[in-house]
Amino acid sequence: MQRTIMTHGLIAGLIIALGIILTIVFPTGHNMWVGYLIMLIGLSTVLLAIKSHRDKALGGVIKFWPAFLIGLGVALVASLAYVLIWEVYLAATHYSFMDDYTGHILAKKKTEGLSGAAYAKLAAEMAQMKKDYANPLNRLPETFMEIFPVGVLVTLVSAALLRNPRFLPARG
Repeated sequence: MQRTIMTHGLIAGLIIALGIILTIVFPTGHNMWVGYLIMLIGLSTVLLAIKSHRDKALGGVIKFWPAFLIGLGVALVASLAYVLIWEVYLAATHYSFMDDYTGHILAKKKTEGLSGAAYAKLAAEMAQMKKDYANPLNRLPETFMEIFPVGVLVTLVSAALLRNPRFLPARG
């Protein structure tokens, strides 16, 4: 079971981190939605891990709580892998992400016509955001919380579906 959790979790983390990095390198204009879609695709390994364990180790039957714990393990490993890969990416890019991000937000708001006190307020908020993000004690849990709740949701749905042995039945 631990091997299943580690394998599927690491695959999910790698898919998600590389997908998110690609959205940064090649922006689409809808990066938030694309990012969550990438998370869902990567976290589909939760369903695959539970199904694999159900079919190979348990003869095609699994109860909700054991399925939930396997999925939660995969989501946890995927989230930690995502955080680690994100930190490597940040280090490789000299932690320029937040400078680029806040600069993009400020430039976009300026072209939309934001000026004066409202722009100054936004610029101050962006400066505080950069300062907070520079602290790993803020950045690491924030990065973890980007993905882990999605993993919990996928786990709940997967465990509920796969407890029914007629849902994606074992072949053989």
